[in-house]
Amino acid sequence: MKVKKETALKMAQFLLQIKAIKLNLEQPYTWASGWKSPIYCDNRITLSYPVIRTYIRQQFAELINDDFGDIDLIAGVATGGIAHGVLVAQDMGLPFAYVRSSAKGHGLTNSIEGVVESGQSVIVIEDLISTGGSSLKVVEALREAGANVKGLVSIFNYGFQVADDTFKDAGCIVHSLSDYNFLIEQALADGFIREADMAILKKWRENPADWNNK
Repeated sequence: MKVKKETALKMAQFLLQIKAIKLNLEQPYTWASGWKSPIYCDNRITLSYPVIRTYIRQQFAELINDDFGDIDLIAGVATGGIAHGVLVAQDMGLPFAYVRSSAKGHGLTNSIEGVVESGQSVIVIEDLISTGGSSLKVVEALREAGANVKGLVSIFNYGFQVADDTFKDAGCIVHSLSDYNFLIEQALADGFIREADMAILKKWRENPADWNNK
């Protein structure tokens, strides 16, 4: 996984400022998985801030041009990656499609919305990577449609080892604008957390399934 430090810290600062990422060690959040977590991330909030969504679009486009070369199609992960994916596709003058978390239960029962042609080089846009499972399903759906998925880019990545292993096994390159390590570094610098909180936050990331802040 590749993350550029200057971009990562600025992105983390933006996410903290608008409360797209919240940190609370005293009253942890409960994820859909049931995990207790001192951090909650909702990157959809970035869409309400023109300066920040423009920064994300520009950084995604630059990252794709620099690291992946010629691309035929931008694909968004439903739902968080759709809006940012459209913005990037528009900026780069490329077609756009998106992939549902599951196939529609009616009509054509599509899992892919839009035109994806066999042999096309594709970059997947995701807003957030946790365990990587849902993101990988999108990559697999595109590959089954004949696309050449050159990589996946996300706004934020928790950096869990399970996700790194998942993408490595699938042969999928992942780059992110920011990640957990840079996030807590910036949170400390900006006063969102204390130095004493750092050890707790690092411990959570090492074993989130069993973390209880005790």
